[in-house]
Amino acid sequence: MNVTERPVASPCVSICALDEQDICTGCQRTVEEITRWSRMDNDERRQVLGLCHERAKSSGLVWMLPSKSST
Repeated sequence: MNVTERPVASPCVSICALDEQDICTGCQRTVEEITRWSRMDNDERRQVLGLCHERAKSSGLVWMLPSKSST
């Protein structure tokens, strides 16, 4: 049985504004990543989503809470 993987969804949140580094303040993608998205395969898209998450963490948009340790 050949199961086709669904396309990875775009991270666009309809807040389209570029910062000084030409990174969208809404989705954290670069201009190149935005324009290439429709031509990327799912592996490339997942890689870009990882980069977006790292950019969001670096800019303080996403906070990583320390995990609770079980003692």
